[in-house]
Amino acid sequence: MSELAKFVVIVAVFLTAFYAPFGDARVQAAILEAFHMLQEYVREHVLFCLVPAFFIAGAVQIFVSQRSVMRYLGKGAKQWLAYAVASVSGAVLAVCSCTVLPLFMGIYKRGAGLGPATAFLYSGPAINVLAIILTARVLGWEIGVARALGAIIFSVVIGLLMAFIFGGEETERQKAFESKTDAEPSDRTLGQTTAYFAVLVGILVFAAWGKPAEKIGFFYDLYLVKWYLVVGLLVALGVMLKSWFNRDEIVSWKDSTWDFAKKILPLLFGGVLVAGLLMGRPGLDSGLIPNKYIAGVVGGNSIVANFVASIVGVFMYFATLTEIPIIQGLIGSGMGKGPALALLLAGPALSLPSMIVINSTLGFKKTFTYVSLVVVMATISGLMFGAIMG
Repeated sequence: MSELAKFVVIVAVFLTAFYAPFGDARVQAAILEAFHMLQEYVREHVLFCLVPAFFIAGAVQIFVSQRSVMRYLGKGAKQWLAYAVASVSGAVLAVCSCTVLPLFMGIYKRGAGLGPATAFLYSGPAINVLAIILTARVLGWEIGVARALGAIIFSVVIGLLMAFIFGGEETERQKAFESKTDAEPSDRTLGQTTAYFAVLVGILVFAAWGKPAEKIGFFYDLYLVKWYLVVGLLVALGVMLKSWFNRDEIVSWKDSTWDFAKKILPLLFGGVLVAGLLMGRPGLDSGLIPNKYIAGVVGGNSIVANFVASIVGVFMYFATLTEIPIIQGLIGSGMGKGPALALLLAGPALSLPSMIVINSTLGFKKTFTYVSLVVVMATISGLMFGAIMG
């Protein structure tokens, strides 16, 4: 941080402390709500979502060769294959907008192209099979199908546009990766490495598996046995580490995991606090911005209604599946179906905390472009869907 930036931060803190109306009941409630939201986030998402994701990102950094990443996701990869891999892998993981961040950073730093990397960044939280199924059952099959198609199309189109807009910078970045050489190959076979990553991904998927709203069906049955699966996978991981990895490799993996954690967690925690302060937890009217102001402008199918729904979506933090009952309540309060879809396409994929972390990796220009593409495409999709549904 430059000296000017430090000075600006100090002045901003001073002015806030000097002028903030801390005696106002709404402000007091919003401050308390910010810490409630942080506590809820830490309890529900750090141990069982982010920690496994950090270990996967650290493993990608250490054990996946740069040549392999570039072969499937880099400049020399076939475009259809790169975007297929990015979107499908995101759909398989089905993580929230914050959990996908260390995974995105891991592949991006190993040489994945900007286009496929941002396609993965969007698809991870957006193409959630369980969320799409519940959307169709709770909000109607029309909006469920529209969400599924929109999320798939978004991930590819956003990736292609990011690659096109920043083509010159990306070419130089890829050249830098091509000049680097991988470390000495390990003694592990491809099958062993694949099994190792499959176990890591399995731990992430099952540890983060949420409780379905209905106590019937395959998803609920899987929820009932998820901890047995996680324990079994942890035992398998321990056997793999003892049999296939040496001490130096394990230490390097630990160091890489810690490097991701110390870079991401402070930014996420700060972002969650700010999001809680401004908007409060989803479904609660306790932030500085009253819900009635938001609900009042998302009725009908105007450009403003869809744009506001998209903006609210990208700034608010939604835990996986929580967006569905929230939007159900908003529709009951008069929200149009177009803005509802716009919120579904923008909300789960982004949040204020995730934008802060993305900015630390891509820089302001690329982050602003990525967020703008999500907002614009969500707004247009909402307008089209609202017009079709009448």
